[in-house]
Parts: sequence; structure tokens; C-alpha cells
Amino acid sequence: MNRTRAIQREPIWPRIKPFLTVFDPVLSTILLSLVVFALITQYSAAFDFEGRFIDHSRNLLIAFMVMWVTANLKPQFLMRIALPLYVVGVVLLIAVELFGDISKGAQRWLNLGFIRIQPSEIMKISMPLMLAWFFQQRENVSGWREFVVASVILAIPGILILKQPDLGTALLVLGSGFFVIFFAGLSWKVLGWLTGLFLASLPVFWTLMHDYQRQRVLTLIDPTQDPLGKGFHIIQSTVAVGSGGFTGKGFLQGTQTHLEFIPERTTDFIFAVLAEEFGLLGCLVLLTLYTCLIVRGLVIAGNAPTLFSRLMAGAMALIFFTYAFVNIGMVSGILPVVGVPLPMMSYGGTAMVTLGMGAGILMSIQNTKKLIQT
Repeated sequence: MNRTRAIQREPIWPRIKPFLTVFDPVLSTILLSLVVFALITQYSAAFDFEGRFIDHSRNLLIAFMVMWVTANLKPQFLMRIALPLYVVGVVLLIAVELFGDISKGAQRWLNLGFIRIQPSEIMKISMPLMLAWFFQQRENVSGWREFVVASVILAIPGILILKQPDLGTALLVLGSGFFVIFFAGLSWKVLGWLTGLFLASLPVFWTLMHDYQRQRVLTLIDPTQDPLGKGFHIIQSTVAVGSGGFTGKGFLQGTQTHLEFIPERTTDFIFAVLAEEFGLLGCLVLLTLYTCLIVRGLVIAGNAPTLFSRLMAGAMALIFFTYAFVNIGMVSGILPVVGVPLPMMSYGGTAMVTLGMGAGILMSIQNTKKLIQT
């Protein structure tokens, strides 16, 4: 009886403290800085879109909750769900191919009756989880056979997503899986051969691409060939980026932004809004924050206690790099427009949740490392 009363009288703080101290201070500070930057830029970009700034704030809050939940998960739990999550993702991608809804010429959505989902989004996390689990199971026997099997694991969902077609998501999924394979010990010699093979096969890929994908490449090379059509996005975004100068035109003072010359300014092209209103200085601040985020993720990967944790942390860090590099590259006119959002900055709930989960995985791995050390 006395023991029962002692348990009942135990203060609540010691019981909830482990769930509230999972946040890595360095990573949390970087993410909070990004959120502040995102809210300021999104407020200007969404000034003429009623409710969009509130929606973006809500999406950031949801991403924060997802990050907190994921940070409380143990890497051992993530290992257990890796294979089932991958299998479910592939099955859903096959279902999309067979029964998916077609919208704007693409077959990417699956209607389950009570909810409409995009299964390719699941693969952004389940792909690196699966490959990290695979290499963890073969930690002491990794050879060329393991890398071939890993390539097949990566190729199956990659091909299914490309067929939808969804080049942007396929790029992110294939990138996240490749990072795991690279960190697992893929030699630079093999990487060189693969790069050469890829370059040699570009003519074949060109014939397999959809018409709109080929048009995006041609528009990248010369956007002035259709300045009011296909080239409008790139021309207007590069004008906005260049017109910002060193310090920018000022908050809410962007002419390209508020005269509605920048298309999709709250989503894919929000970097153009930032560059116009805050100039090169604002861009450098944002790039510095992204660099710190990626470096912190790689530090967590380097200190992780298991191979699975190291591979996952490294992949998550470079996923943030891929998002930022591809988005800024397409807005600046050095990469084709493929619809990849800017981390934390672009409006949109799905990508925000995915990135929140990725940040949570990094914190989970860092928290597990601290527990092992103590």
C-alpha cells in the first residue's frame, strides 16, 4: 500500500522530462532560426493570398509535432519498421500504377475512399530506412553483391515514381537512397564508373523522357525561346534574384513579388522573393543556416553508435542538402524546374512533415548516443 502511494505521489516532471529533453540544442537553434526566416519571407510572399501565411504557420507547427514524436522514437524501433514500411510503400506505388487517380497528366495519387494519399512521399523516408537496415544486417559481409542488391532495392520504387511521372520526387527518393549506399562504403572508383555510365546513357534517357520533361531542359538552356510561356518562370525568377542587389529592396517592397511577376512565389519560387527583398545578404544568411544544419547532421552521423544510425543520419543530412540545392538551382536558372520545395520556407504540408520527420530522426540518433555515453 505504501509503495503504491509513493508511486502515485511521484512528481510528474521526472516522468515527462525524458520526452521533453530529446531536442538537440544545436540542431533546434538552427531550425528555429530557419523557421523565423521562413515566417518573415512567407508573410511577404503570401501577402495577397488570404489565409496562406496562417496555413504555413500551421504546417510548421505540425512539422514540429512530427519532429518531436520522431525524436522520441528509438533507432531500434525505426529498424523494426524499415522493411514493413518499404514493402507497404512499394505495394502502394504499384496500386497507383494500376488504380491511381490521374490529375494534370500525372498518375500520382491513390484514393482510399476516406483519404487521398501520394505514396511516393512515403518513400522519401522509408527508402533510406530500408537501405540502412539492409546494410546493418550485413555489416560484416558487405561486398559488391550487397551493393547490387541495394541498387535493386533503390531502383524498384524509383522506376515506379518516374513512370507516374514525378521527376522531382523521384530525384529526392533516389538521392536519399544513394546517400545511404555511398556512406555504406561505395568506392570512389565505382562512383566514377557509374558517373561515366550515366553520362554515356544520357541520349537514351532523352528518348525516354516525357515531352514536358524535355521541354524543361530546353527551356533551361534558352528560356527566351518562349518568354511568355515555358520560359516565363525562369526569366522572372532570375530577374527577381538579380534585382535584389546586395541588401535587397526591403521587406514587402519587392516589385517582382507584389506585382505578381514571380509565379508560385509561396511554394517553389519563394527563394526569388527572399533574394529580391533581402538581397545577397539575406541569401547568404539562409545558405549559412542550411550549411550549419547539414554539418550538424553529418556530425551526428559521425558520432552515431551503430551503422544503421550513421547511415540514417548521413542520409537525412544530405536530404536537406538535396532539397535546398535543387530548389535554389532551379530558381537561379542553373537546373530545370522540377517542383522541389525549399526546406521550411516553401508553403506545403507534405514536404514539411517529411523534413520534420528527418530532423526528428537526427535528434533521436543524437539522443541515443548521449544515453549510451552516460
